[in-house]
Amino acid sequence: MKKLLSIAAIAAVSLLSAQKFENVALTPPMGWNSWNTFEVNINEDLVKKTADMMVSSGMKDAGYEYIVLDDGWMVKDHRDKNGDLIPDPVKFPSGMKALIDYVHSKGLKFGLYNCAGTQTCAGYPGTRGYEYQDARFYANLGIDFLKYDWCNTAGINATEAYTTMSKALKAAGKPIVFSICEWGDNQPWNWATPVGNLWRISGDIYPCFDCEYKHEEGNWSSWGVLKILEMRKDIRKVSGPDHWNDFDMMEVGNGMTNTEDKSHFTLWSLMASPLFAGNDLRIVKPETLKILTNKEMIAINQDKLGIQGFKYQSENGVEVWVKPLSDDNWAVVFLNRTDKSQKVKFDWKKHIIEDKDFNLTLNLNNHNYSIRDLWEHKDLGKTNKIFDKELASHDVIAVKLTKIK
Repeated sequence: MKKLLSIAAIAAVSLLSAQKFENVALTPPMGWNSWNTFEVNINEDLVKKTADMMVSSGMKDAGYEYIVLDDGWMVKDHRDKNGDLIPDPVKFPSGMKALIDYVHSKGLKFGLYNCAGTQTCAGYPGTRGYEYQDARFYANLGIDFLKYDWCNTAGINATEAYTTMSKALKAAGKPIVFSICEWGDNQPWNWATPVGNLWRISGDIYPCFDCEYKHEEGNWSSWGVLKILEMRKDIRKVSGPDHWNDFDMMEVGNGMTNTEDKSHFTLWSLMASPLFAGNDLRIVKPETLKILTNKEMIAINQDKLGIQGFKYQSENGVEVWVKPLSDDNWAVVFLNRTDKSQKVKFDWKKHIIEDKDFNLTLNLNNHNYSIRDLWEHKDLGKTNKIFDKELASHDVIAVKLTKIK
């Protein structure tokens, strides 16, 4: 028994000492991922045009820096004679290294996908048993980001599997952001801070505002924006610089109304979630691009304090969400969940908002704040007057409160 306890203690120390690359994601990572629109139908022309568009559209200037190729980038049924993964030569005829160099030449960073299981979710070669070899392969390619999924993992311990890959990446020597994607099934927020830089908190997102989409194949669901928003109510205290709660890639531009897209983007920004666009940037509409490049809203997401927002109040389907910011400032979002327009009448002076997770207080009775509308891009006066606005169905009003010294 003593020997077993000793082995367990050694294993525990080994896990605790696992060390990711640090300080590579001090603010939530921002970029684009191929899966939501293209699934496995990806190729080098798509990547090049997406990289070009990220620069010319102003997305790069707004803070987006990663292009991440999700599942389907490799040959499906085998590795090469040395055991290395093989980028699909039909999809990527110039080679993956040349494509990565092209993305880097645009001032952007590049990410790839794999899986902790024996196969990826789409049936391509997984990394189980090849962790250190694959990490060296990624380092030699020069990637900057690895999304690591959780399909085909029967009998595999999540903490052990992700720790092994984290150590493998570190041993390979190339700083790579490690994105843990096991859907929150194994509660990574309890163990993954020394292992990864971000972790998914839910199953896959779906382009609807408030729904559950049940897939016919297999016993699983995808989730709408508000379903994911409410999915994990008590884990915001574990999120912060270099260890983020990931609410999944965005569905902005993928079929919801423009108002719902705006609300979706606002809520992900408020929650300090990584911001990864998932639409086709080659045909992006101006109104979608306007949402994705709202620098004032992005600044809330990228605030250096790194605190995730929380719901303060709910009344008649209208919710008030708040996010502490640096320099004693705050972001406040009014969200209308209902199917009809609602009146917002908020007397700032009657509210003392406490963030018990981080021991912070917004006292609107003792201190006066200036109000900045982050979507209208205009100043709205001060908190010494009642906030009185009409709020459309599924819409948000997002403001920044700046303390008047």
